[in-house]
Amino acid sequence: MSKKVKISLIVITCIAFFCIAYVFTYVPPISKQHGIVESVLYLGNSENQPLVVAFGGGGGGNDWSRTYLKGKRDSLNNKGYAVLAIGYFKSNGTPTSLDRISLDAIRDSILSVAKQPKIDGSRIILLGGSRGGELALNLASRYNDFKGVIALSTSNVSFPAITWSSNTSSWTYKNQEVPYVPATLKTISPALKGDLYTAHSMMLEDKEAVKKAEIEVENINGSVLLISGIKDEQWPSTEMSDQIVKRLKQNNFKHYYSHIKLKGGHIAPLENFNLVYDFLDKNFRK
Repeated sequence: MSKKVKISLIVITCIAFFCIAYVFTYVPPISKQHGIVESVLYLGNSENQPLVVAFGGGGGGNDWSRTYLKGKRDSLNNKGYAVLAIGYFKSNGTPTSLDRISLDAIRDSILSVAKQPKIDGSRIILLGGSRGGELALNLASRYNDFKGVIALSTSNVSFPAITWSSNTSSWTYKNQEVPYVPATLKTISPALKGDLYTAHSMMLEDKEAVKKAEIEVENINGSVLLISGIKDEQWPSTEMSDQIVKRLKQNNFKHYYSHIKLKGGHIAPLENFNLVYDFLDKNFRK
């Protein structure tokens, strides 16, 4: 190998090293829209309606205000529930990335809407799928305003922000980042290939980080329903939901909780939404 080739290889290696180091150490500035939440309320006709607060997942936008979920919104309204669709990133006026989203701002927005005359503010239930389930569990474990959680294809830990550096938290609480399981160097390859299941599974191998990032679900002030698909292709939601149940049992959780496992994949819980109606009717109808 010639001297020039050796020098070139050394230079390329150094550049690659510094590029990787930059990616894993660079902290993006917090969004100028930090703390802004989009809320769209769908009220039924009855009085004293329990409020179902609905969050979408890691794709962003205000999923529960979209046409494809109109049937489920309408069914909830017809059953006597108000629905509050929340957009927390990639939505009108909100941050463009799932990065350090303010839990406090979301809670304040929910409680403001819950003052509506037709809403029963003592019966607020959080409903979220995927990263939205992670959000719902984070909220309910920190504020006792919420009397129920429905987490679909969810996680038992907080994962990092969805940014190109992935080295900040997805959430903040009282202006501090919520602990999260970091994305290590080895997760880059499967993530680039679109193999999110493997990437998330690799992150969960860091048991010490998992312990620090685990959501304190035993603090939830109400009933909990978990639904997962055993063939989830996005992340191991069944195994993570099992960990939630394990933590609830270990802490003698005093409220109702259940984990329903379905045969399908990541969206199986949405395809079996009758399970959500049953849970709501059994636990929140007066």
